[in-house]
Amino acid sequence: MPKNYLFTSESVSEGHPDKVCDQISDSLVDAYLSKDPYSRLAIETFATTNRVIIGGEIRAPEISKNNVEEIIRQTIKNIGYEQQGFHWQNLEITNLIHEQSADIAIGVDSSGSKDEGAGDQGIMFGYACNETAELMPAPIFYAHRILQNIMNAIHLGELKDLGPDAKSQVTLFYENGVPVRAETILVSIQHREGISQKQVRELIRPFVEASLPKGWMCKEEKFLVNPTGKFVIGGPDGDAGLTGRKIIVDTYGGASPHGGGAFSGKDPTKVDRSAAYMARYLAKNVVSAGLATRCTIQISYAIGIAKPLSLYVNNHHTGVEGEKIAKIINEIVDLTPRGIRTHLGLNKPIYKRTATYGHFGRTPEADGGFSWEKTDLAQKLKDLA
Repeated sequence: MPKNYLFTSESVSEGHPDKVCDQISDSLVDAYLSKDPYSRLAIETFATTNRVIIGGEIRAPEISKNNVEEIIRQTIKNIGYEQQGFHWQNLEITNLIHEQSADIAIGVDSSGSKDEGAGDQGIMFGYACNETAELMPAPIFYAHRILQNIMNAIHLGELKDLGPDAKSQVTLFYENGVPVRAETILVSIQHREGISQKQVRELIRPFVEASLPKGWMCKEEKFLVNPTGKFVIGGPDGDAGLTGRKIIVDTYGGASPHGGGAFSGKDPTKVDRSAAYMARYLAKNVVSAGLATRCTIQISYAIGIAKPLSLYVNNHHTGVEGEKIAKIINEIVDLTPRGIRTHLGLNKPIYKRTATYGHFGRTPEADGGFSWEKTDLAQKLKDLA
């Protein structure tokens, strides 16, 4: 990599149309897992002007259509949508969810001496680096933080002229491979009619500055707010939303490869989700142990087969050889779907909170949320390496 360079990542708020869909899908995942922690779920959501359509396949205890609708409406209400073109109270909901395919179930279910297989084929990546205390790439970390701080203020009633739909983009300057300042900050955020571009800029400025390390704020001409000049129509009324369309926002902001599989709407037997969480957990523990300053991990699976087909560790020439780390991981961690779910405690209703501001770089929670952010394996890895 070059020593000096610019790198950019983006984030989107909870009111972004795609994120509205992710939150609906994961709210339903939590509802079904609350009834049966071993529910099988693949729930997709589409949202447009005053309409939400859900589909997909499940094998789970029944939740009435009225209750499903109530979960959807409450999720949208909590985001803050009470707008003419998208209102939690009067939008139309179409429920097309159906039973899981028996052909998929055969491959995933355990039977006799056969262990539970992966819910699909695919490759999953995890990444960690020492650019932030959370061991996340700095551009995506600060892009998330800017929107979190602004949206928290909106929910508290401190920014009444602004709406729930927003995007941020952070470009950092790296000097000798280390982020040292913001080159450009871009925020586009929904606002009520009659508020000028300049007013929006000044409303959010203190929250942007507070989100960055001291002295990192970009030059005034590089602080871009609502570049089109107006952003009144927002959310699914302005742009249709789909589950799983913000997978780079959900992960590492482009600093790491991505296997292509979305997370939201899926139960933890789906390795798209659970193996990506495990890969992050392992990469974070490698960096936390001091065995590398950057670590990329790839795991691959075949549908119906329990054992992963491959485990690849790349420490980017910043520490212990990746091949050695991979051998240690294979010896001390069970990377089967069942092993991952057990190790990280994933059969719990902990997923709605992951659907906004990234699945990684968060704080582990007492009820098992964000368990993949723990560094409890670091000392063992260090000792064995």
